[in-house]
Amino acid sequence: MSYRGSSNMLNGTGLPNRQGNPYASGGQGQRRSSQGVNLGQWKKSFEIYCKKIEDLTDHPLAQKLRPYIPGISRFFIVATFYEDSFRIISQWSDQIFFLHKWKRYPYFFVVLFLLLVTISMTIGATLLVFRKHTVHATGTLCACIIFQALIYGLFSGSSFILRNISVIGGLLIAFSDSIVQNKTTFGMLPELNSKDGKQKGYLLLAGRILIVLMFIAFTFSKSWFTVILTIVGTVCFAIGYKTKLASIMLGLVLTFYNITLNNYWFYDKSQRDFLKYEFYQNLSIIGGLLLVTNTGAGEISFDEKKKIY
Repeated sequence: MSYRGSSNMLNGTGLPNRQGNPYASGGQGQRRSSQGVNLGQWKKSFEIYCKKIEDLTDHPLAQKLRPYIPGISRFFIVATFYEDSFRIISQWSDQIFFLHKWKRYPYFFVVLFLLLVTISMTIGATLLVFRKHTVHATGTLCACIIFQALIYGLFSGSSFILRNISVIGGLLIAFSDSIVQNKTTFGMLPELNSKDGKQKGYLLLAGRILIVLMFIAFTFSKSWFTVILTIVGTVCFAIGYKTKLASIMLGLVLTFYNITLNNYWFYDKSQRDFLKYEFYQNLSIIGGLLLVTNTGAGEISFDEKKKIY
């Protein structure tokens, strides 16, 4: 672009402002200084406001609950698998009819598939809650999501796909919580680059990115205030900036809509199954958000970089 400042730099006598009118540049400097002060004050107020909300996690009551939060969060994350297992057992004949008569799968295959999925989800979810064999448990539950989508033919709806991807994100966050970082090296000196810490950081990053995908479809039919709040929260959560605040904000929004819209206990059987499915899937995502609130965003995040620099 060409230089466009010459006409603005000349005063009425044709001389530059800094020579002909020493007060002109000073006025611009004062305006810039005033804008800088206002921006600095706004940023300072924002930081104070954020810190007040984040400090709620350090409240004495929250500290008493803190040892139980990881277990509760993991249970929330896998609750959808328990619900799905119970639904298959309680609606066994309907499941058989749909897959065998409607989808045209062989009867023996259908029975074997339903038994295998039910047992795998129950055992995998239980192992993850108690942090036992978490690699196998996480892999098994992720495989159950993928295979069920393939067999039932549920890849057609974008909302379904995004929701299940977010559940996988919650599983990755739960798995990362089971990684114990090695903080010492030879001579009990602190380790600068922990391999376990990096691995946990990558898992948390992947989990954060996957878990917010559900909110893409979630915000479409909500109010403009919820849309703005959700967009800001998901971006901050994904990049790991003000992660605790973003987790709390997204968790509260999702909990409010989950209770008010997916209250399946008020509906008859025709609507109950679908609402129950969404309720427990949202509960799984809430569990992932709650776990991040407790553990933090990990090493690969803006919050962690701020601590270093």
